Amino acid sequence: MNHLNGMDAMFLHCESAEMPLHVGSFHVLELPEGYAGDFYEDVKAFIGERMHLASVFTRKLANMPFDLSDPVWVEDEDIDLEHHIRHVTLPKPGSNRQLEQTVARLHSSLLDRSRPLWELYVIDGLRNEREVAFFVKLHHAGMDGQAGIEMGRAIFDGVPSGRKVKPPRPKLRRNQYQLGVAELAGAAVLNTGRQYIKLAKMVPDMLRAARHLLPAKGEDGKRNWFLLKPSGLVAPRTPLNVSITNQRSFAGRTVPMADIKRIAKALEVSFNDVVMATVSGALRRYLKDSEELPGRSMSAAVPVSLRELGDDTANNQVSMLVMDLVTSEADPLKRLRRISSAATQRKASLNNFKSIIPNDFPIFAAPWLISGLASMYGRSRMADWLPPPSNLVISNVAGIPAQIYFAGAKVVSYYPVSIPCHGMALNVTVASYNGRLDYGLIACRRALPDLNELGDHLLAEHRLLLELANAQAEAPSEPAKAKAKAAPRPKASPLVKATPLPKASRPAKAAPKAKAKPAPATTGKASLEQEPASGTKQAL
Repeated sequence: MNHLNGMDAMFLHCESAEMPLHVGSFHVLELPEGYAGDFYEDVKAFIGERMHLASVFTRKLANMPFDLSDPVWVEDEDIDLEHHIRHVTLPKPGSNRQLEQTVARLHSSLLDRSRPLWELYVIDGLRNEREVAFFVKLHHAGMDGQAGIEMGRAIFDGVPSGRKVKPPRPKLRRNQYQLGVAELAGAAVLNTGRQYIKLAKMVPDMLRAARHLLPAKGEDGKRNWFLLKPSGLVAPRTPLNVSITNQRSFAGRTVPMADIKRIAKALEVSFNDVVMATVSGALRRYLKDSEELPGRSMSAAVPVSLRELGDDTANNQVSMLVMDLVTSEADPLKRLRRISSAATQRKASLNNFKSIIPNDFPIFAAPWLISGLASMYGRSRMADWLPPPSNLVISNVAGIPAQIYFAGAKVVSYYPVSIPCHGMALNVTVASYNGRLDYGLIACRRALPDLNELGDHLLAEHRLLLELANAQAEAPSEPAKAKAKAAPRPKASPLVKATPLPKASRPAKAAPKAKAKPAPATTGKASLEQEPASGTKQAL
């Protein structure tokens, strides 16, 4: 058996019918030319041969007696692929809107906890007959975004013909659906003891790191406690900050990776800064249209990976940062630079705590205690009136840079589908894939019924930032301008150098000097003073 750490278990305990806590990905596939087989049957055979490559496919939960401790992962010896892999056909005409609605509906239902926590749907009936789609969802208790990418590498191939996969070694079957009560109780006691010991060892480091949270000392050696403003700890209320239902809306949008990199390079910000500014500008447009844009700046909860390089274990190793979206700033360039500055400060502060953030912690009777509190929070609709800690979730998951294939079909898109939650009805997650950046927008349908409108605003904001970046790249830099202005004008030099005459031959009175004509203005100065291009004016 394999124990869930405290962070993994929280995704189980906080789950409810209104707030399923699984993540997914949605892909459009292009079938090989001349394909005449049954792709659904091919996928079942394909996954059946590769399930042993990722433990998420074969493990299920075993609950502790009386729910006194977190559950454990055990191996499922009898996996029903007919249950886990399902077939959906779109009604005609099979449009993109119908495809998005189908993904939203499939994502809204809970996973069966008596089985391995994953489901895969093959979707056909698309307008293009050579295309099919598949949607896979897995519980967040089993993996974070980066671990999901590792699972993807187990089932995707780099060539259409696939790769030869070595079959699993035969294992001794225990023919046991669940473990015994005594075995589970003993494991719970031992694991809880290890958690307390691990937590006790971290306490000194946690106390030292906590000092960084205190306000800095002034010249008099005293801390200014008035710097800790309560208003800075909560976000302004918006239509996104409500209790949610299990109804979902989904929208996918795509932009070229080259555009994002060009914007980041020209405006001297990071890749993530561009994504945050694009979402910020889209939200500003969306809320301004309905006159619901708050006066204070909105903020986003951004998951940050705590995973060490090379660690591919299928669990959660994440923390959360609250980032300022600067939606109160109308100028897109100023907004982007302020987002970049705030993000740099937040990331620097995280480095002081990253090594001591616990992801495995004991809570006595956590399954029924945390589940009860989470259920009370959702059913009492406390999110409708409590101040929100942030307005939405924005996440950037590193994807796969090369072309990949699934069961012989070419993968065209890689849209992530994540989790909206009570108080934050919108989640925007991006994944990079083969020269493109795919935005996956998932929301509570009652809170944001017109999610595609927000997706269109996102593309408009991306185009605006690209125009500003192109204008910035074409314009001379500020140091070049300053150097051109400071450069001295050339002086006319005499053709023959004058030599002093002897005293006897010098005239009694010197002839008056000829007044020099001013030198003509240089072409460089004229070009600096000319009007900017009309395209730049329109972009600004």
